Amino acid sequence: MSAMQPEVVHNRAASRFEAEVDGGRCVAEYRIAGKLMTMTHTHVPPRLEGQGIAAALVAQALAYARQEGLRVRPACSYVSRYMQRHPDALDLCDGEPN
Repeated sequence: MSAMQPEVVHNRAASRFEAEVDGGRCVAEYRIAGKLMTMTHTHVPPRLEGQGIAAALVAQALAYARQEGLRVRPACSYVSRYMQRHPDALDLCDGEPN
């Protein structure tokens, strides 16, 4: 994992958290309906994988959900695995992470 944490930006208009890293766009996309945030997709270009970028994106998304009083449905397999590895996030989970 890289020691550098990427700058994560919440792009509300596009319903995603994003970071530009070495010219690559990394994203964690979501949908909100009522008080439910469904995390739909996480993408990091293959050459940037393994640096903790996806984890930083998801951590920011979950922090936002907590701040806004939202439940989180991990429809994305990465988000599901992240929540399983971070028990402090499980109270946000709508159902069981897969």
